[in-house]
Amino acid sequence: MTEPAPGTVNTDEAAATGAVDGSDEASTLVAATAPPLEPGRLDELEEALRDVVDPELGINVVDLGLVYGISEADETVTVDMTLTSAACPLTDVIEEQAKGALVRSGLCDELRINWVWMPPWGPDKITDDGREQLRALGFTV
Repeated sequence: MTEPAPGTVNTDEAAATGAVDGSDEASTLVAATAPPLEPGRLDELEEALRDVVDPELGINVVDLGLVYGISEADETVTVDMTLTSAACPLTDVIEEQAKGALVRSGLCDELRINWVWMPPWGPDKITDDGREQLRALGFTV
C-alpha cells in the first residue's frame, strides 16, 4: 500500500468495520457510520470528485463506482473509496487528484480516504454515465 498524499489519511478502517454499504447509485454516496450530509453538500462533494479521473481508464471515480461513501465531520471529508484492483499502482495519483478536488478547491480543510476492499469493485457498480463513457472509448459494458 502506498503512503497517503499530504493532507490525506489512508486507512482500511471502513473495510475492517464493514462501514460501507456498497451502493452503486451516485445519489446515495453516504458513509453508513457518519451523520448524513445535507443533500446539497453531498451533491457538491460528489460533483467535485467527478474531477478525479482514473488514470488508466480516463473515467471519473464517481461514474466508475469507485466511491462507496462520503461523510464529513469538523471540516474533514472522509471518502470511502475502492479501486478496480487492490494492486493498482496509481493510488497516490488518485489521492492527489482527490486532494486537489476537495482540499485545494476550498471545499474542506482535510481529506481522509478510507481504502475499502469489501465489497470488491465490479462492473455492476459503474453508473449509466460511466457505461456510456466506456462505450465511447470502445469498451463493451
